Amino acid sequence: MPTDKRTKAVGESRAAASRPDADEDSRNLVNSLAKGLRVLESFTAERPELTLSEVAGLAKIDPGTAFRMLNTLVMAGYVARVPDSKRFRLTLKVTDLGFHAIARADLRELARPILRSLVGEVNEAASLGVLDGADILYVERVRAGLTRIGVDIRIGTTIPAFWSTIGEAMLAFLPPAELERVLSLKPRPGVFPHKPMNRGEIESSLKNVREYGYALRDSYFGSGLRVLAMPVLDVDNYPLAAVSVAVPQIQMSSKEFREHALGAVRRAAADIARAIQASGSVSAIA
Repeated sequence: MPTDKRTKAVGESRAAASRPDADEDSRNLVNSLAKGLRVLESFTAERPELTLSEVAGLAKIDPGTAFRMLNTLVMAGYVARVPDSKRFRLTLKVTDLGFHAIARADLRELARPILRSLVGEVNEAASLGVLDGADILYVERVRAGLTRIGVDIRIGTTIPAFWSTIGEAMLAFLPPAELERVLSLKPRPGVFPHKPMNRGEIESSLKNVREYGYALRDSYFGSGLRVLAMPVLDVDNYPLAAVSVAVPQIQMSSKEFREHALGAVRRAAADIARAIQASGSVSAIA
């Protein structure tokens, strides 16, 4: 190292050593992580969708860094590209980070006792899911006892909406324009293989759900489960979420399962809808 550069480096090192404690602590920070968090914080209720340049300006980073940050967050599932535009938006996966931090009443807390009661009534597994882009995000799940049944679906699991029973129960009641938008989105990569389905199959399935008011079919996972799902509708019949129960196929036929569980699931969905209406606006995840 040339003498002048070595002298400069030594001087900077000594200067750093003489800084206040707050500056010394800054040497333990990961600047790229801080920039990534500023990117996430750029999105607000007033600014739900942003362009790359808007993100760069709000996060106070250069466009190249903003581009890399957004691509990384898209790949990780925290940010999604808005179709047919150059804009980005947050996904519900961001709220996963608040599972154990948010203490206020929300959808999970409102639904949990209702799902527990539902499981006690049907003696199987009950789940609550919400729509997150092209996917269903599971926000609560209660099982009867400790025995695992079928696939290992947990809180935070995402599944393509068009082949999730919960997803079908929600998609069937979306306004046509919103349904079209959701079906145009690409599901995020997940641990479950995607079942190939053409548009005709999807529309036929959703037509049946609209006609009957619920979704009932054997799981596409090949897990040996039979699933019944009912949408949680607001006063305008808009699907806020959906609740489901699952039972091993060998335990009862579809007809027996419907007779056994439909009334209880319908009551649970109505109870969750009333709880949401009574509490005002709630967040999806605790």
